[in-house]
Amino acid sequence: MTASPEPPAPDLPTDVQAAIYGCAGPRLSAWERDFLKDARPFGAILFARNCETPDQVRALVAELRSAAGRALPVMIDQEGGRVQRLKPPHWPRHRPAGALGELAQRQPADAVAEVVRWWAGAIALDLVDLGIDVDATPVADLHLPGAHDIIGDRSFGASPDLVARLGRVVCETMVGCGLLPIIKHLPGHGRAREDSHHALPVVDADLDTLIATDFAAFAGLADQPWGQPWGMTAHVVYTALDPANAATVSPTVIGETIRGRIGFDGLLLSDDLSMQALAGPLAQRAAASLAAGCDIALHCTGDAAEMVEVAGAVGSLSAAARTRAQRAERQRRAALAAAVPFDATPADLRSRVDAALSTP
Repeated sequence: MTASPEPPAPDLPTDVQAAIYGCAGPRLSAWERDFLKDARPFGAILFARNCETPDQVRALVAELRSAAGRALPVMIDQEGGRVQRLKPPHWPRHRPAGALGELAQRQPADAVAEVVRWWAGAIALDLVDLGIDVDATPVADLHLPGAHDIIGDRSFGASPDLVARLGRVVCETMVGCGLLPIIKHLPGHGRAREDSHHALPVVDADLDTLIATDFAAFAGLADQPWGQPWGMTAHVVYTALDPANAATVSPTVIGETIRGRIGFDGLLLSDDLSMQALAGPLAQRAAASLAAGCDIALHCTGDAAEMVEVAGAVGSLSAAARTRAQRAERQRRAALAAAVPFDATPADLRSRVDAALSTP
């Protein structure tokens, strides 16, 4: 039997900028259209401020790609629970990952994996229907006692094995639906006692503890039979690794731990550069994240002056980043060309999830 040909490499011009930007509202301004045309960023990200109705989101996604002159990736944070940018009344509320983790404490592993597949599939199919092709989930951070609640029930739980096992189901399901997942926040935000949106967390756990717990959850996701998706760094200092720099801007953490010890070789994004965990001008933050080993600098606010500052500090994608991006996109396109992964609608899948979670 002759093997099916590999999908062609996606269109990725050599001058694409190593950055992803947000936009200010539900439609692009004339300035934003010109910026996308001139800056040629790798991708775009949507937030609640950009999402009013399904038809409006589809139009905005098309407008972003038209302005960029290519089918640039469009991402969103649609985790379920507290973090979902698409909200009622036009989109349903999804259960948080923590609810699935709790189910795993009282149901057989195979049964819970199927519920997680329904849960991830319902989210993925909604996004694919809008033309969105990247989702910033799963959260592979641990939910640990004493930590800040910024992670909390966004995580499947405190067990690295559980988080990795259920995270793999999410990744496999989303890729199967034609949606690229983003594993976050490498190498682990679960021990942070501060919210990195507002301050720089410092984790003082020793290396052996980190290897056995936080890093283990991500290592369990790094070796995927279907390939590695995207990942996102944590704006967190780990004193056992690099006491002077947050992971996002640390060559040591990215090179030795994320790429080395954990073994993640997917496309690596910084977390949002506008978060207050990072110090210095945005241009400095962007340049430092790429110099440290991030493939993509992520800027989310949609503020025009900030976007110009970031754009002036980042160059084109590195050769390694291009390879990772193209590899992931081939997987996504191959899944879209294959059979539909579910014989049910997103609403049906959500009903199955609700029924499973209501079982004692």
